[in-house]
Amino acid sequence: MSAVTKIQLAGCASLLALSLSTTSCAVQTSAKRDDLHVMEVSVPQQKMALYRQGELVKTYPVSTSKFGLGSEAGSYRTPLGKMEVAEKIGAGKPAGAVFKSRKWTGEVIKPDAPGRDPIVSRILWLNGLEPKNKNTYSRCIYIHGTAAERDIGRPASYGCVRMKSRDVIDLYNKVGEGSKVFVLRKGLWRDVEKGLEMGEPIQALPVTEPLSPPLVFQPAEPTAAMPVWNQVGTFRTGVDVLGEEGYDVGYLTLPEPSELGLDG
Repeated sequence: MSAVTKIQLAGCASLLALSLSTTSCAVQTSAKRDDLHVMEVSVPQQKMALYRQGELVKTYPVSTSKFGLGSEAGSYRTPLGKMEVAEKIGAGKPAGAVFKSRKWTGEVIKPDAPGRDPIVSRILWLNGLEPKNKNTYSRCIYIHGTAAERDIGRPASYGCVRMKSRDVIDLYNKVGEGSKVFVLRKGLWRDVEKGLEMGEPIQALPVTEPLSPPLVFQPAEPTAAMPVWNQVGTFRTGVDVLGEEGYDVGYLTLPEPSELGLDG
């Protein structure tokens, strides 16, 4: 075998090894997609529930858009429906790290800094999985930390799902790319306490579902008049009452002890 042939064979082997290595990396990347976690965002309640394999892990207060719900471009509304975490940004950055165009500016600010409302701490970039929200990624809709933590718990964002820095960092550390996100017009089906006690599958119930009216207990009406001889009085007895009504009560009157020859 000539030297040239040996070099050609070695080159082919190297290319084959590189191809297999690349394929292996692709499989590993795909395998790392998070199929265990699901996030459920209730717009009426302004809360998020995190589930792992159907079991409730934690709930967080959030803030959705102050402009309402929708997927129209330029509407600044929060999209509804099924989405997934497409990208995670901000690993290792300090709480309060300010991001602009998904890049850390190097600035770190405290919660509720006067006059400031930037994206901070962590970003989970969402991708829509339904026709109605397919432009979610191009609209740059995120789950992210906000410096305006005072507004968490009520609609105040420009389309994204906002969280407190400590909460979005906690969520970021728990979920991976590919984890599913559902934004709903309904209330969370169970809160932390119920979730620890119940094992039903993930579901959501409307918060507007009417509650059963409270029972009002009325005193029962007497079925018959109370007999007069069951009445207790200080000065009147049943015999007195019957006598006043004109009845012969002689047979009801006991003789005095002296009339029976007994000592008093």
